[in-house]
Amino acid sequence: MKKSFAIIASAMLVMPAVGQETYENARLANTDLNGTARYVGMGGAMEALGADISTVSTNPAGMGLARHSSVGVSAGLQIQHGAENFGTGKKTNLSFDQAGFVISRVNDNKTLNFAFNYHKSRNFNQILQAADVLDNASQNKLSATKGYQGWLYETDGRGVPNFRSAYLSCNQIDALYASTAYHDFLYDSSSHSWLDTPANGYQMDRSQQGYISDFDFNISGGNGRVWLGLTMGIHDVHYKHYSLYHENLNETSTGNSYLMAVSDDRRITGQGLDIKAGIIFRPIEESPLRFGLSVATPTWYTLTTSNMTAMTLRNKTKTNSDSYKFKVYTPWKFGLSAGYTIGTEWALGLSYEYADYSSTDSRRITGSSYSSWDGSYSEESESDVEMNRHTTSTLKGVHTLKAGVELKATKNLAVRLGYNFVSPLYSKTGFKDGTLQSEGSYYSSSTDFTNWKATNRITCGLGYQMDKWNLALAYQYSVRHGDFYPFASYTDAEDASYDNIAGAVKVDDKRHRVMATLTYTF
Repeated sequence: MKKSFAIIASAMLVMPAVGQETYENARLANTDLNGTARYVGMGGAMEALGADISTVSTNPAGMGLARHSSVGVSAGLQIQHGAENFGTGKKTNLSFDQAGFVISRVNDNKTLNFAFNYHKSRNFNQILQAADVLDNASQNKLSATKGYQGWLYETDGRGVPNFRSAYLSCNQIDALYASTAYHDFLYDSSSHSWLDTPANGYQMDRSQQGYISDFDFNISGGNGRVWLGLTMGIHDVHYKHYSLYHENLNETSTGNSYLMAVSDDRRITGQGLDIKAGIIFRPIEESPLRFGLSVATPTWYTLTTSNMTAMTLRNKTKTNSDSYKFKVYTPWKFGLSAGYTIGTEWALGLSYEYADYSSTDSRRITGSSYSSWDGSYSEESESDVEMNRHTTSTLKGVHTLKAGVELKATKNLAVRLGYNFVSPLYSKTGFKDGTLQSEGSYYSSSTDFTNWKATNRITCGLGYQMDKWNLALAYQYSVRHGDFYPFASYTDAEDASYDNIAGAVKVDDKRHRVMATLTYTF
C-alpha cells in the first residue's frame, strides 16, 4: 500500500523557542504527598491544625500556630511495587525529602514567625513497562497517514520536499521515519512515495528520574483566634527519562519481518515561582474547632527541554536531537480545611483542594525586552492557543481530599493515621495529538501516552518526643491505575484497511514509601 507524502526533517534546525506538549506539562503540574513524617502520616490533613512546617506550601497560616523555634530534616526510601529495573532507573530509591526551620516570636498570645522549608513536591522516579499485540497497525502507519491527509506536503518531481507551514504537524518521530536511512525499506524512489508498514506487536520500557524541589519562604502569625500567612515559593525542576520502544514490522510485499526500535532520552530543567496565602480562624472562642482557607497563584515556570532520539531498523540508525526553551503556567489552587483537637490527646484534620488543570497555559517565548530602569532583560511570551485548546479537552479539574487523625497515646508517643485521595487528572478520551499546528507537538519525540486514573494513598506514622528532640516515622502506600497507548488511534470512514488502532493496556503505579523526620525544638 503506497501513498505519496514527505516529512520535513531539516526544518527542526530553525524553529524558535516554543511551548510544550500537554502530556509533558502534566508531569510537572501535580504534586506528591511529601514533607515531614508527621504531615505524611496524617495524610497531609494539617492545613487547619497547623504548627507543622510542611503547611507553608499548602496553607501558609499553619506556621503561625507554632510557639517554639525548631529545625528539622527528613529522608526516606521509595519502592515501586511490581516493577523491574530498566536502564538507569531503579525500583528502589533513597530520597532526601525535606529540611527547614522556623523562628518563632511569642508575645502574650500573639505570634510572629519566620520559616524556610525545602521539600520535594514531585519525585519522578518511576518505571513504566507495557506490551501488546497490534493488528494492521503501527507507529509508522501513523506517520504515513499524515502524508495521506495532506498535513505533510508531497515531494516535487525530483523527490525534493516542498517546505511549507504545515511542517508544524510533523514531530521528530515522523522525521526519523522519513530519514534517508530508510529509503530502501520505507520509500519507493521510482514513484517518490512513502510506504507504511503494519506491526504485529510492540513493547515499551521507560525509566523516569528526577524531582521538583520547592524552596518556600514564609511569614505568619496570629492572636489566638486568627492566623495569617504568606509564602513565596521557588521551584527547581530536574526531570529526565529514557525509553526504548520496539515494534515488529511486517513488510507486506515480501512477508519479511523487521524489528524497529526507537530510543528516546529527554530532559527538562528550569525554575518556577509562585505565591501562596492562607488564613486559619477559630469562629468560637471556647471551642478548639478551626477552619482554614488558602489560595496559591499559578506556578510560573520557565523551562528548557532537550532530547536525543534514535531509530534503528535493519542495522541502520538515524538520530535527532534538539533543545528549546518555553514557559508553562500551572492553574490557581484553592484549599478549604478544618481541624479539631480533643484535650491534648486527639487531633483531627480534614482538607480539600481544587485546581483546574485544563486551564494550564503552555506559552511560546517570543522575544525579550530591556528595562532601562534596572538594566535587566525579561522574556516575553504568548499562549500557544492550539496546544492550550488540546489541554482543555485532555486535562481536568482535580479534587484532593485529605483526612488524618493523631492520638497522643502517652506523654511521649503519638500514633497517626491518614488517607489521601486525588481525582483523575486526565480525561478518559484524552490522547496525544501529533497533528496539532503547534510547536509543542512538533518537538515531541514520542507518540505514547498514559491516561492515569485516581490516586489513593493510605498512611500511618509514629512520633516520639525526647526532651527537645522529636523522631517521627511514616509509611505511605499509594496506588493508581492507568490506560497506556503506544500511539493515538484513528479510523478511516471510507476504507477500514487504513485504520490504525492500538487498544489500551492496563498499567499500575504502586509505591511503598517509608520516611523519618528528626526535629530539634529550641
